[in-house]
Amino acid sequence: MSPSGGPQWRPTAAPEALRLRARLAARVRAFFAAREVLEVETPLLCGATVTDLHLASISAAVGGREHFLQTSPEYAMKRLLAAGLGAIFQLGKAFRDGESGRHHNPEFTLLEWYRPGFDHHALMAEVESFFREVVAAPEADWLSYREAFERVFAIDPHSAPVAVLDAVIAALPTSPPAFAEDDRDGRLDYLLTHGVEPSFASDRPTLLYDYPASQAALARLRPGDPPVAERFEVYWGRIELANGFHELTDAVEQRRRFAADLKRRRAAGLPPVALDERFLAALEAGMPAASGVALGFDRLAMIAAGADHLDEVLAFPLARA
Repeated sequence: MSPSGGPQWRPTAAPEALRLRARLAARVRAFFAAREVLEVETPLLCGATVTDLHLASISAAVGGREHFLQTSPEYAMKRLLAAGLGAIFQLGKAFRDGESGRHHNPEFTLLEWYRPGFDHHALMAEVESFFREVVAAPEADWLSYREAFERVFAIDPHSAPVAVLDAVIAALPTSPPAFAEDDRDGRLDYLLTHGVEPSFASDRPTLLYDYPASQAALARLRPGDPPVAERFEVYWGRIELANGFHELTDAVEQRRRFAADLKRRRAAGLPPVALDERFLAALEAGMPAASGVALGFDRLAMIAAGADHLDEVLAFPLARA
């Protein structure tokens, strides 16, 4: 199917694809109902947004005050965890500017859930069960970040010097961008995208876990030599489906990471953003130990439908909204 075919008033997805989405959403809710995980709703319009250098928020003026369409419900859901709500999930909309293409639409549907008392391995096991029950997936492949790089490039991504990373990149049949001298994570991301991800099985989920400490985002760090971030991502072939953390609950460390993000934003010439003080206050009040994961529902629908483009499972992508 051509994603842009047909008169502009019509949905880009076929009726059967939209019926499949509805069945998937029903299975998602049944999966969590069976486990007594509570469905919640949080605001789409928020007074603060993320500091992440790689996420662009969409702003909207409300009563003369700037608000932001949420890039994910993460901060608000963690406020609910701190308020004692227990295991929760949400299936709803999120928005990210500048993301449009085969696997992206600026408005998308995100499934996010949190499990108090779970570490990231316990949550990964539940994610695997989710795929088996919701889309009848076969057994998943589990790989640590280190194992994945050792298997493809025979290097340890946690300790390989930048010169070694440059030599491996130079051997690839691609044209890499120019990296800043100290941009080790940029080099690792390039190798992940251009070597590791293509090695993943195309017919099942791959769970990649224990990322470099420098890529922790909102995950806990596990002490060791070297320390690693208790973070995981879920792939289906090369399609990134989900990102999960054994969640950081330390408000001081969270504020330090936000400040580091703002410094990087300034260096990159990006506009400053105000910190989400309500989220930080919730961490200070005491968020329980928990793991959480965000999963792209539209991409899950693509896989279930055997689709090649996101527009095949969306009623009205941005160009027809």
